[in-house]
Amino acid sequence: MMASLLKEMARTTGCRCVTLSLILPVYNEAAVLPLLMRSLRPVLDRLNADYEVVFVDDGSQDGTSSILRELAERDRRVKVIAFPRNFGHQAAISAGLDFAAGDAVIIMEADLQDPPDLLPRMLELFQEGYDVVSPQRRSRRGDSFFKRMTAGLSYWLMRHMVDKRLPEEVGDFRLLSRRAVSAIRQFREQHRFMRGMVAWLGLKEAILPFERQPRAAGETKYPLRKMLRFSWTAISSFSAFPLRICTFVGMCASCAGLLYVLYALYAALLRKTVVPGWTSLVFLQCLFFGVTLLSLGLVGDYIARIYEESKNRPLYVVSQAANLDTGAYSIARAVILPEHTPKQPILALRSEAQRAVDDTLASGSRLGMNIKRANTG
Repeated sequence: MMASLLKEMARTTGCRCVTLSLILPVYNEAAVLPLLMRSLRPVLDRLNADYEVVFVDDGSQDGTSSILRELAERDRRVKVIAFPRNFGHQAAISAGLDFAAGDAVIIMEADLQDPPDLLPRMLELFQEGYDVVSPQRRSRRGDSFFKRMTAGLSYWLMRHMVDKRLPEEVGDFRLLSRRAVSAIRQFREQHRFMRGMVAWLGLKEAILPFERQPRAAGETKYPLRKMLRFSWTAISSFSAFPLRICTFVGMCASCAGLLYVLYALYAALLRKTVVPGWTSLVFLQCLFFGVTLLSLGLVGDYIARIYEESKNRPLYVVSQAANLDTGAYSIARAVILPEHTPKQPILALRSEAQRAVDDTLASGSRLGMNIKRANTG
């Protein structure tokens, strides 16, 4: 109700009370960008808010870059940040948050699976006092059974191994208040899981159910391999639970080995029926070696992440920007390259006087050669 009153007051007084930043990370989305802008502009124009649309080009190899440049030339509210290579979806979101200037910041995908029609309702909830507005999928139209099953398993694992406050079926599509963005900007770790960061803050959050639509065009950028890697990044970045599992499995294996030793002593001392057998030995060796190698692999992965964090490398590199004064930003763990403006080649243009001097020197040289020939003759 309060949001409706504020909106009505703003409409009657002619003022725009909220500034909105819309962040859209894109990677090879040339096929869907025209459809996106046709769906997005009417919704944004109806909002009683000043807005900017921040595209983050995550090293696209198709025609995405040229389309974004054209959009930025037509509308100053369209801003573009371009990476020289693919740094990953989470790094692209981080860059958008670093450059966003709005009171409210909305992160959404460019494939139109996140419906633009939800933006007005998300802003209303923001004006009611929520720092985080998280749309929650009620269905996954267009996804295969395998995709739905693996996604459900991924959310279950993350809730039980990362943070129980992670809501189910909530992705990166969400609204963040200015203070939530300021807090997330303080997270500069290399291996990023934005959903976990938002949940870790524990700010006031509203859940907004919606029906997810199929992808409008193009191909998914999260095949099974990337989904598994993303899930592992989420777990290992926010939890030491896998290491605790190794400890538990090691204790179980040790108990099993101790029981086998007791059985061997019983068979040797009391029953006198010790028969050398290779089956049990092979089984135990495979079990213990498998547990040992698995534990070493998990510990090694955590150590590798510590090593990568210790290098303190930038999270991303901005090579090009449009409608943004990148020189005015000083961002931790980010490289912002100056605009590449090749200088014109310096041509040695001779004046008339220089040509006259050169001609005189050339004629003098020829005269000297002729005199030399005459003397020798």
